Amino acid sequence: MASEGKRKPPDKGGGGAAGGSTGAGPRPTGKSSSRLRGCCLWVCVPALVVLAAAGVGLYLDYRRWERREVGMMALGPDGVALFTSYDTDEDGFLSMEEFQPLVDRITGNQTSYPVDEEIDPAGELIVLKTHLTPFVLSSMSKNNQPLAFVGSSSLKGLKAWIEPTQRLASFGAGHFVPFLPRAADYTVLGAAYDIIPSALNLFTGSLSSNRYFPPKVSNKEVILHRLLSLFHPRPFVYTRFGPQGAVATVRAENERFVDVVFRIHAEFQLNEPPLYPFWFTPAQFTGNIVLSRDASRVRHFHLYVPANRSLNVDMEWMHGPKEHENMEVDIGYLPQLELTSVGPSTPVLVYNEDGQFYDQRDLELSEEPSVFLQEDAEDIRWNSEISMEEAMRSLELKMYPFKKVPYYNFTEAFSRAEAENKLVHSILLWGALDDQSC
Repeated sequence: MASEGKRKPPDKGGGGAAGGSTGAGPRPTGKSSSRLRGCCLWVCVPALVVLAAAGVGLYLDYRRWERREVGMMALGPDGVALFTSYDTDEDGFLSMEEFQPLVDRITGNQTSYPVDEEIDPAGELIVLKTHLTPFVLSSMSKNNQPLAFVGSSSLKGLKAWIEPTQRLASFGAGHFVPFLPRAADYTVLGAAYDIIPSALNLFTGSLSSNRYFPPKVSNKEVILHRLLSLFHPRPFVYTRFGPQGAVATVRAENERFVDVVFRIHAEFQLNEPPLYPFWFTPAQFTGNIVLSRDASRVRHFHLYVPANRSLNVDMEWMHGPKEHENMEVDIGYLPQLELTSVGPSTPVLVYNEDGQFYDQRDLELSEEPSVFLQEDAEDIRWNSEISMEEAMRSLELKMYPFKKVPYYNFTEAFSRAEAENKLVHSILLWGALDDQSC
């Protein structure tokens, strides 16, 4: 019988034969355990966040799907399509901003309103004549693309605008007070001041294009709205993009009269519901008015869109409800958009030699002055004045501060660069950088 030997106790160090020790490995130290827990946190927390976000997303998708199914049953496919066309952020709800275009399309012209001011019978009135030569459709770049406008009704308002809203209109001399500078604004000839300042700031950025009708105007905005309404019934005295507003400067003066040069940035919305909006933005409205310091008399008024450049109008139109996705742009040429005074202002109540009088407000407006005053036969003598070019330059700098750096046309730039031994920085633009047509 074989002898029974003593067994060795197992190796506490975990060692054993190469053939196969089954002992446990070394236990992790406190430091490595902490690192392990940290790694788990770094991996698990983001994973939980992603899972939570996915869960929320799935829940919101389910809610949208549920609302869509309920809407489909209640409204049908056409109704749901109409709703989603105005739900621009696709959250299943219409905000006030999203609802506004729908209100305009439903109510039509009911949100358009007349703006008028009474003419003081003790004052004077002036008659303005409107001049409009329709927009040149062939000047649009898209006109050279055969399929650009096929099946599109977006240009309906543009094509229909072939005559002004009014050929003749009367205004009270006192209505032009907003063109005069306040005492605090007037320092020297050529100093630019605001008629209406810009309403844009860093937070607003720009205004919506998905609108049809102008907001109500007040104070100094009223005269600008009335003047521009002679061209088209939907003028916007505040453009969607900057520089906004209207500025002016005194070009000449004497004891009684001032010659005020002005520049207005405004635009029109040409389409009516149910068509989508079409925005027509001229390069600028400029001109001058000669009036007494108390605005009791107006000797001359002239407002026009400059037509000296080959392109002087910017156009933007929507072909769908989403403003940023369904927008087309182009520029083109408008030969004439102008207001001129028929003659100087004259008393509203005109008295005859026998003491009888008639009220000019009751007469049919005429392109010829009905009353002549002796003082209007003489030209105004100015005590001090600057050139029209200097005045317009001042307004240009007020609207576009970057113009303080001189810009030259292509040929002049090289001659000046050679004379001053400087390099030429060339900028190629589709349109003009210093007006609203670009």
